[in-house]
Amino acid sequence: MSDIPSSSATRSNRGDHPRYSVARRVTVVGAVVNLLLAVAKVVTGFVGQSQALIADGIHSFSDLISDAVVLVASKHGSREPDPEHPYGHGRIETLATVVVGLLLFGVTTGILYDAATRLMEPERLLQPGLLALGAAVFSVLAKEALTQYTLAAAKRIRSSLLRANAWHHRSDAISSVVVIIGVAGSMAGLPYLDAVAAVFVALMIAKIAWDLSWGGIRELIDTGLDDETVEHIRSIIMSVEGVEALHMLRSRRMGADALVDVHILLKDPLISVSEGHQISETIRVRLVRELEDVEDVTVHIDPEDDEIHAPCAGLPLRGQVLEALHQQWEGVSGADAIERITLHYLNGRVHLELLIADDLTHNSEKRDAIKKAIAGPAEQIDYVGSVTVKFS
Repeated sequence: MSDIPSSSATRSNRGDHPRYSVARRVTVVGAVVNLLLAVAKVVTGFVGQSQALIADGIHSFSDLISDAVVLVASKHGSREPDPEHPYGHGRIETLATVVVGLLLFGVTTGILYDAATRLMEPERLLQPGLLALGAAVFSVLAKEALTQYTLAAAKRIRSSLLRANAWHHRSDAISSVVVIIGVAGSMAGLPYLDAVAAVFVALMIAKIAWDLSWGGIRELIDTGLDDETVEHIRSIIMSVEGVEALHMLRSRRMGADALVDVHILLKDPLISVSEGHQISETIRVRLVRELEDVEDVTVHIDPEDDEIHAPCAGLPLRGQVLEALHQQWEGVSGADAIERITLHYLNGRVHLELLIADDLTHNSEKRDAIKKAIAGPAEQIDYVGSVTVKFS
């Protein structure tokens, strides 16, 4: 058996890495928008007498924290693999995604606390007007536009971290919807409507936070790809000529990339090493080409089903086998004419394929005699299986 690891082009560790450049541009735009909105909502909240809008402005300031996390994680997560991190640094993005999810949980807690406080202390409710309502409407439109912009970039570069930040933007838009409902309700004489809506939206944000955090945690503990993708991988492998079966198909994620390793059983266990390598390389190329997320594939070649046949792990390697054969062939006629010895490790035995220089083309009796003289002593070695003698 032989391991044939293969991988696609290595990533760049330069600061202008395409994925990092996109993430940086999108995140900087988001940070600027978040800063302007946060200042505008806090100031307008004080002037327009809206406690909900002030809280929403504080929420927008929390987005600046997630923007900073995204910038740092995207830069370091895009670095090229190194000796200490041979699989790259993609898990930095995954960890940051979990952090963003936890930030969303913090936002949820803040909204719930604020809503509960206002429900229990009605006298703390303010009386907002049209200025606060207009600011909240503008915030919703701006944050939803930012959400769509960030989601499009996340899809383009396959970044779960950017996707997490996009949902953070949307949580801010949702909280601004709460402000609209609360302000409108207060203006209409329903002061409790704001707090009730805040609780409802907080639970929505908590669901988003759970999905992001749990997805990141699953990746950190090497959870495999979904069943549909795994079945697609299986069908691609089985479509490659020369593959009889497969087992131990494993997968995991590393940031935006998916890693796959698999054991394949060959239809012909006696093919050359180069042909086996070609089969494995074909598998790699097809998986990388047909599955966008797959970045690295390792193929372990099995000449036979090692779950059924006797193991070959304890058998000697070529040097020891040849030494034993030469001892058996000492003084045997024709042994010195052997040009090549091929070893096949199958079903717990070493099977020999011998090629002898042929100057006996028209003498079949001499050929048969040489075959018996060479094969007989070789077969006396306890770990040797079949012996095939061929003439060149």
